[in-house]
Amino acid sequence: MTTPNPADAGSGEIIAETTLPRPPRLTDPARAAKARLGDRVFRGVAVGSGAFIVALIASIGVFLLWRAIPALARNRENFFTYGGNWITTDTSAMHFGIAELLQVTVFVSVFALLLAMPVALGVAIYLTAYAPRRAVAPLSYLVDLLAAVPSIIYGVWGLYVLAPWLRPVALWLNDHLGGVFLFATGNASVAGGGTVFTGGMVLAVMILPIIAAVAREVFVQTPQGQIEAALALGATRWEVVRTTVLPFGRSGFISGAMLGLGRALGETIALLIILRGTQKAFGWSLFDGGFTFAAKIAATASEFNDQYKAGAYIAAGLVLFVLTFVVNAAARATIAAGNRR
Repeated sequence: MTTPNPADAGSGEIIAETTLPRPPRLTDPARAAKARLGDRVFRGVAVGSGAFIVALIASIGVFLLWRAIPALARNRENFFTYGGNWITTDTSAMHFGIAELLQVTVFVSVFALLLAMPVALGVAIYLTAYAPRRAVAPLSYLVDLLAAVPSIIYGVWGLYVLAPWLRPVALWLNDHLGGVFLFATGNASVAGGGTVFTGGMVLAVMILPIIAAVAREVFVQTPQGQIEAALALGATRWEVVRTTVLPFGRSGFISGAMLGLGRALGETIALLIILRGTQKAFGWSLFDGGFTFAAKIAATASEFNDQYKAGAYIAAGLVLFVLTFVVNAAARATIAAGNRR
């Protein structure tokens, strides 16, 4: 292909121009067929994976319900309102309910969440806005390592190390606020250390890395243009965090807290070790004992050799299964609401 050079138009010379080879056409039938096949395979794998997960979760729920129905049929109490002792010795007339289990589970989980959220927020803000760049990665790894500690280690540490440290604080709260809601109890259970107060402290440490990690990942995605605009207007570092980072990452922080709550609801061994240290029944006090859903099921595993006794605890597990779904759905709704804004 040749074209006249305007600069040499007067001389009448024609200069040949080199033309780059054309790229292969996207409409090539073989290539288009291969692309369509790849799309179909990827779509099939993605849809199949999603359907498999949904079917697996549904099958777990159906299995739990199937195993729980025979025991519920022989229960002589209201399963949702009865909170007394579980009496499953006579499988023809059993007495069990989830009222106290639900109260303890929600109470200790919410208490742990209230303790962990401010600390996790502070950790995330420090790592994203204040920490030196060289220290961000090591500190992040250090916080994340808290999630790698086994639950049984947390339980032993909480009962034999943390509880003695907290005893003076617990005794002071019990002496001065003993007649107030959340603190009304006797000194005997406080001295033992196996209380909701200690369990909530340990559980807060366990869920803190989850909340901090999610919040940190959301905060670092704050648009750099908004941060630079705030700095250009003379905002201080804290004002930048308050006016740009926190509004942008609010939904992510809340969803991380909901994920932490879901983790707290299902914690088993650590709370089993701590809460079984006192026999005081739960009475809406931080210094009471009791059992959560998971701890109760783990503590009575020796009774699983009978289908009706096991079915009673499987029914409780089904409630925990549904409760966890509700918490995760709330987290998803929070994320969706934040994205719409």
